Amino acid sequence: FGHSPHFFLILSYTKRYQSSLFCSVFFDLGRKEKKMDATYDRTSEVKAFDETKIGVKGLVDAGFAHIPRIFHHPHLNLTDSNPLLSSTTMVIPTIDLKGGVFESTVTRKSVTAMIKEAVERYGFFQVINHGVSLDVLEKMKDGIRGFHEQDSDVRRKFYTRDVTKKVKYNSNFDLYSSPSANWRDTLSCFMSPDVPKTEDLPEICGEIMLEYSKRVMELGELIFELLSEALGLNPNHLKEMDCTKGLLMLSHYYPPCPEPDLTFGTSQHSDRSFLTILLQDHIGGLQVLQDGYWVDVPPVPGALLVNLGDLLQLITNDKFVSVEHRVLANKGEEPRISVASFFVHPLPSLRVYGPIKELLSEQNLPKYRDTTVTEYTSHYMARGLDGNSVLLDFKI
Repeated sequence: FGHSPHFFLILSYTKRYQSSLFCSVFFDLGRKEKKMDATYDRTSEVKAFDETKIGVKGLVDAGFAHIPRIFHHPHLNLTDSNPLLSSTTMVIPTIDLKGGVFESTVTRKSVTAMIKEAVERYGFFQVINHGVSLDVLEKMKDGIRGFHEQDSDVRRKFYTRDVTKKVKYNSNFDLYSSPSANWRDTLSCFMSPDVPKTEDLPEICGEIMLEYSKRVMELGELIFELLSEALGLNPNHLKEMDCTKGLLMLSHYYPPCPEPDLTFGTSQHSDRSFLTILLQDHIGGLQVLQDGYWVDVPPVPGALLVNLGDLLQLITNDKFVSVEHRVLANKGEEPRISVASFFVHPLPSLRVYGPIKELLSEQNLPKYRDTTVTEYTSHYMARGLDGNSVLLDFKI
């Protein structure tokens, strides 16, 4: 099964029975090039896929030779890249944090200046000597890969869209609201301020999730200090604004895609966070939008990628920018693993955020209205990853 051009069978273990009973769900994929018509019921197909609770990984395991129609991006454009820019001009800065121990004030100022230039020009930078050991990085990637590749019956226990659940595993947070799904599965969990108990996390990766998130929190606090200084503020300014209060960890699994030119791993978006720290494996696929072109960001062994989120752009009044990025569908033969750690408040959060008053003047008036993380997140979740910045909704 799994090779018909018109119908594909998903085999999903039915918990109601303790035998090898399977339920079948058919997808009419319509391989002919034609416009969406009245016979295509996207809502039903999305629901059918979601109810299997096997994710994209389950489709790959079932031997799908073609991706279901719900994953098709009809206006996908992979030609808007600039080979010259990719190969020569555009290099994401790599900054040596020296383990957070600076020998002198001059050294710290030098690092701060490099970060300031990176975030003002690119919105992204990579860090090395960041204080998270290579052993922890490798164990984290191995743990997440292990979770997604364990028996589907074990994964299914965590599959949910219940926002009240501390630990959630599913495929596409915006599956029901986005026009097209992406080819990835995700394990998500808030790791701060309420640190989850080991027994609440998946057994195969729970301990390393706790260890890794602890190190990322420490790294994040250092980066927020340097960002505060880059803004000409007290080192603790952003921390005192509770920018480091929450940490949401999204552990992504991008299986090989049989038709990578029809879909994305993650479609175009900016992050809703204050700051994001990304751990990625050697596979690659991340692209950043620069000067109207999509530019590859090749992984640097042992490095962590840092990018600014929408909320930091809002409170810095566009001094720092949240850059659009995307992940291409996996064209290789092995899965891509990435772990995105978002510094953002858990919901509900009633703290009000607006442009930092110390950064404003008659020449630099507020560009955004005040909002709460809850309100901003509501806009973000309702829109999904549609390629349009939610920041536009909050412009004055």
